[in-house]
Amino acid sequence: MRKKIVAGNWKMNKTFEEANELIDDLVEALEETTPKRDNIVIVCPPFPYLEMASDIASDSYYSVGAQDVSAEESGAFTGEVSAAMLQSMDIEYCIVGHSERRAYHGESDSLIARKVNQLLANKIQPIVCCGEVLEEREANRQFDVVRRQITDGLFHLSDQQILNVVIAYEPVWAIGTGKTASPEQAQEMHAFIRSLLAEKYGKPIANEISILYGGSCKPSNAKELFANPDVDGGLIGGASLKASDFIQIVAAMNDARK
Repeated sequence: MRKKIVAGNWKMNKTFEEANELIDDLVEALEETTPKRDNIVIVCPPFPYLEMASDIASDSYYSVGAQDVSAEESGAFTGEVSAAMLQSMDIEYCIVGHSERRAYHGESDSLIARKVNQLLANKIQPIVCCGEVLEEREANRQFDVVRRQITDGLFHLSDQQILNVVIAYEPVWAIGTGKTASPEQAQEMHAFIRSLLAEKYGKPIANEISILYGGSCKPSNAKELFANPDVDGGLIGGASLKASDFIQIVAAMNDARK
């Protein structure tokens, strides 16, 4: 049975004090909403708060992820953070290829593939994002876009390596807009992604890989989204910044075992 995952992407939010308070609130709430076996809760705060989050996580029910990583191993790359640095702080997961990185920093699929390689070499699980913008959806090109992103970003990996990857589908037109892909739209794309994995790696491996939904998932729609057979949880943005909302989404994950 593949893992269910809810990962909170805080993006560039919270001061140190606010981050500490949010983590404390999450820890207290998680003690009352303990994730079920094979269910994983991940907190992805900004880089300055990773060590604090990691220290607290050792006594709680959540894991810690970073929001990005360098494609380089080390060297004169001012402002970058390497996978080895993350590994040295016991960071278990890392988001790569988020739509905001693609849009604002011009990240290509080939660059994302290099970041994936760095993470896997340091035993960190990548959460690899894919998804189409509104114009691509309206032109009915969403499947072509996602196929290219998955193929160019991941299909250089071996069977064993791909099993350590989490995929997050984020319809870019639904991020921060209040719009959400319908449960049917989400399931359609998640099933398509799993079919791509099956074509490349076979059905047994494809059925082991968690695929998360990442487009304005919130307490009011999480249960319906997570009920889909190929939706294995969520990559949560705005709703992860309020402990009560995030915990309701965790509870929806716990209730959505298939």
